[in-house]
Amino acid sequence: MEALGKYLVLLGLVLGAIGFALSLHALVRAVGRTLAEPAKDVPATAGSLSREPVWVRYHVRYYGYALLFLAFDMEMAFMYPWAVVYREEGLVALLDMGFFLAILFLGLLYGWSQGALRRQ
Repeated sequence: MEALGKYLVLLGLVLGAIGFALSLHALVRAVGRTLAEPAKDVPATAGSLSREPVWVRYHVRYYGYALLFLAFDMEMAFMYPWAVVYREEGLVALLDMGFFLAILFLGLLYGWSQGALRRQ
C-alpha cells in the first residue's frame, strides 16, 4: 500500500471515531433528560452535603510523596515500551534502562536523605 493510501485510511479512521463520538453525544442529548435538582451543583461528600469548605489545603509534605509517585509511575510507563524492543536492541537497551533506573535511584536516595520518606 502506498503512503498516500495509508494516510487516507488513517484519515478515515479519525473521521469515523469523531463521527461516532458526535453521534453518541447527539443520541444522549436527544434521549436523556435533565432533572432540575436544587442541590445538584453543590459539592457533596459521600452523598451528603459538605459542611467544610470545598477547597481544603493539603500539607506541603504530601507533595514530596506525589512527586515520588509520579517519578516511579513514569518509570513503569517507560519500562513497558523498553521491554517490547529489548530483544531487538540487546545490550544497548539494557544499558539505557540501567542508566535511567540509576538516575531514579539517585533521586530516591536524595529524597530519603532529606527525610522525604519519613512518616510524620
